[in-house]
Amino acid sequence: MTLSAQGRHGLVTAPHALAAEVGAQALARGANAIEAAIVVSAALSVVYPHMTGLGGDAFWLISDGSMSSVRGLMAAGAAGSAYEAEVFRTRGLTQIPFRGALSVMTVPGMLRGWEAARSFSATHWSGGLAWGDLLAPAQELAARGFPLSANQERTLQQYRRDLTGDGDFCSQFLRQHSLPQAGEIFCQPALAQTLNRLIDDGPGGFYAGDLADEMLTSLQTKGSLLQRQDLENCLAEWVEPLQLPFAGGSLFNLPPPSQGIASLMIAGIMERLGLGDVDPLSAELIHGAVEATRRVFPVRDRVVQDPRQALAPSWHALLQEDFLDRQADEIRAGMVALLPPWQAALGDTTWFGVVDGEGRVASVIQSLYHEFGSGVVAGTSGVLWNNRGCAFSLEPNDPRTLVPGMRPFHTLNPALFGREGRIQMAYGSMGGDGQPQTQVALLFRHLLHGLDPAAAVDAPRWLLGRTWGNPVTALRLESRYGQGVRERLHRWGHSLQLVPGYSDLMGHAGLLRVQLDGSWIGASDPRSDGGVAGPASF
Repeated sequence: MTLSAQGRHGLVTAPHALAAEVGAQALARGANAIEAAIVVSAALSVVYPHMTGLGGDAFWLISDGSMSSVRGLMAAGAAGSAYEAEVFRTRGLTQIPFRGALSVMTVPGMLRGWEAARSFSATHWSGGLAWGDLLAPAQELAARGFPLSANQERTLQQYRRDLTGDGDFCSQFLRQHSLPQAGEIFCQPALAQTLNRLIDDGPGGFYAGDLADEMLTSLQTKGSLLQRQDLENCLAEWVEPLQLPFAGGSLFNLPPPSQGIASLMIAGIMERLGLGDVDPLSAELIHGAVEATRRVFPVRDRVVQDPRQALAPSWHALLQEDFLDRQADEIRAGMVALLPPWQAALGDTTWFGVVDGEGRVASVIQSLYHEFGSGVVAGTSGVLWNNRGCAFSLEPNDPRTLVPGMRPFHTLNPALFGREGRIQMAYGSMGGDGQPQTQVALLFRHLLHGLDPAAAVDAPRWLLGRTWGNPVTALRLESRYGQGVRERLHRWGHSLQLVPGYSDLMGHAGLLRVQLDGSWIGASDPRSDGGVAGPASF
């Protein structure tokens, strides 16, 4: 599948080409952007199982094309009612484990998001597709199989030692404990059967009924403390998105517990530093982005938590002009060295974007958190559970302290850009701390510096922070940056670490952008197994 494409009747970009393809086929059959997004979401849960799945969470931004219509949807589950810090302390643990049954502690919210989004589609966008229409492509991919992606093979090889503790996981992903190879046909019959059940019962069957009981019985046997009431109480939530003036228009993102506010703050500070006027591949752009990131992340860690918590801090002033002006002024004055460190955010996700023939847009990101999530499959369901709960802290005075029934901190943040009243761009990326940094790379390189979408996504990137499996907090550069860029960053005090020229650490990004004639152009990341497709191809 091509990594760049243009379409007048709709377009899909996704980090796996098969997901983009089935989304484009849905558009060709008359699906609107929300319906096609559900098709893509379900398909990614099958073909990109190391990054996302039915056992994970999702965050949406949708618009009918007008800036005034943008709505946010948080489909993120909460910690189970039995989960308190003492559960872990009595086991001699000082932090929540990344893997295993005790990390199976938050309810997956993604399917509640499908329900809410489909309901909105039916009542506002005249959507009429049944669950069979929306989930059949994913079910067929799971049943018939598909060529295993190179990314899944690499990820499984990298984390294999951490993932052999669950027998159901090994049966599904490590047949006879052998490592599958990229290109071989990979089938998931158990997951296919679960998708069949969801076609018949709807996503609500995931949270109540026989499927829910079977999954919980298996998880509890393995040591999870999740209860039936935890699943039943899980609901998606429509929210008012955050907005920030930018480049003569507005950026849209999601409020806490998403880190969307961090993405907007970094973009706002960088614009105030004049970085829209520098070379898009220069050391100046990286330096300014890193300094803004160093200012923003400690603030993010103080304010991004479930806003339903009794002592949740206010974050509304952080996007005001005077606050962002002050951050830019202090960067110019060299005050960054005085800032406290931040708690690096891990995680790998999948972002995808869909636009239909009427210009309606969905920007969606979904995740299991770490690669392959908890590493625990819920019995014979084929559902791999997330480990989002390890984003909680066990320290009582920590802003991210574990509270039963609360949602953890989320790195997930999909994005939109609008100008002159219309949504003009959907964009996003995977990658924990890297998500806000990749978003600003796309914004500045495409929107302000004029690189076409494919060039903006392809261009070498940087990452300040760390990702799951790599505890080093450093400034990483893809090796395609020239020696001159590296030398200037060294002179400015940055400790650099080179990574391969196209590194998964930099995330799997994508964007969709409207053109002057009303058609859309899209790009997918060569670091992923992705593609861009439109309905005209089918």
